Amino acid sequence: MNSFKKYSNPLLVIICLLLYFYFSYFLERTEFNTLIFLWCSLFAGSYILWKRNLDNFQFLASASLLFRLVFLFAIPNLSQDFYRFIWDGRMIFEGLNPYLSLPETFIEQRNYPIHQAVELYEGMGAMNGSHYTNYPPINQLCFFIAALFSSKSILGSVIVLRALIIFADFGILYFGKKLLEKLNLPVHSIFLYMLNPFIIIELTGNLHFESVMLFFLIWSLYLLSQRKWILSAILLACSVSVKLIPLLFLPLFFQWFVNNKSSLFSGLKQLVGFYTLTLLTILLFFVPFFSPTLIDNYANSVGLWFRNFEFNASFYYIAREIGYLFRGYNEIAIIGKIAPVLTVIFLLVLTFFRKNKSFTELITAMLFGLSFYYFTTTTMHPWYIATLLILSVFTKYRFPVIWSLVIILSYQAYANTPWKENLWFIVLEYVVVYGFMFWELFSRKKQYSDARDSLVTL
Repeated sequence: MNSFKKYSNPLLVIICLLLYFYFSYFLERTEFNTLIFLWCSLFAGSYILWKRNLDNFQFLASASLLFRLVFLFAIPNLSQDFYRFIWDGRMIFEGLNPYLSLPETFIEQRNYPIHQAVELYEGMGAMNGSHYTNYPPINQLCFFIAALFSSKSILGSVIVLRALIIFADFGILYFGKKLLEKLNLPVHSIFLYMLNPFIIIELTGNLHFESVMLFFLIWSLYLLSQRKWILSAILLACSVSVKLIPLLFLPLFFQWFVNNKSSLFSGLKQLVGFYTLTLLTILLFFVPFFSPTLIDNYANSVGLWFRNFEFNASFYYIAREIGYLFRGYNEIAIIGKIAPVLTVIFLLVLTFFRKNKSFTELITAMLFGLSFYYFTTTTMHPWYIATLLILSVFTKYRFPVIWSLVIILSYQAYANTPWKENLWFIVLEYVVVYGFMFWELFSRKKQYSDARDSLVTL
């Protein structure tokens, strides 16, 4: 048996490497059947590797690195957002503020402020190029670093961006392991994130910067668990300055600060300090880009996600159909404004009516608070799940792992020309996700009830 394991592990790694190689250099996202086959095969292979080597941290970490390095010289094939990343970074490199202009304007005027402007605009697409950038300052710093090392080569910029994401992932591995140890949870759980093909393909492969955001978030949470709240607040601000999503977590820290201090006043004082330092640091990061039109441009760009865009949604699609039934047209302008309000209400309920005293309870509240937002949003891109996935590592819940598997069904939309979603695939995706989530919720509730009854009997 040991001999079989000795040779099967390297063989399985080689098979996964070959599958990743084909995925990264030969696959077109319109080839949905091939995409599904590769995706499911990689999930199966990665799960077997993880399950067989739970106690071999070094082996799993090495496999995680090898799988990422396969993508190093590949142009992303499932997303075109990276073209806008490169555009913004080169704008900063040329001394221009990326928040104040539209790529579309430069192209229409035949005024090319950066190298390969036409190629980058054609790559990002007219829709992306006609909107102001919505990427926060630390994210822009990453784009600038790519321009600093490669201002004339798209592939060179891709390599730099990918290297930053890989470094961030291994920062997550380092601090994630420390946080798991701090919470007395199994260390091997971190590989539910590190070895997950969804993470490797969507973040390392397609250059989505959730990795960098989550690196700062996990580092911040680790320091907060050690009660180093000042540095934790600064790092949380760094996380928000990569992607805005961690802003949703701010209310949830209330109970952890208030209930873990000797007095209510002391806890509230520290909480206010934490909030103030976080928000001031975020504002400080925006200072180099400040302009009278910055706020309007940025707010309009972010607002588009609630008013105009829709993709792979859950409850929103149900509400949309109801709107069609009663009003005869798409109600996204109204529904898109209601969903964030519902999320805020849900977060406040979690903040004041759910027990979030321990650190595990706090992270669990973060997991379900963000899940509610994603369940009600108008646009649910696959890479958004990365945050749920890493949070689930520090809890007892695994439905984000299942979602990371079935999210591939959303890519069926790209198999059609022109682009069009098949809602049956979306229904299948969410039936699986909700089914598993509710099974976990009620299963754990029953386990708790049984344990309580046993104690009473004793």
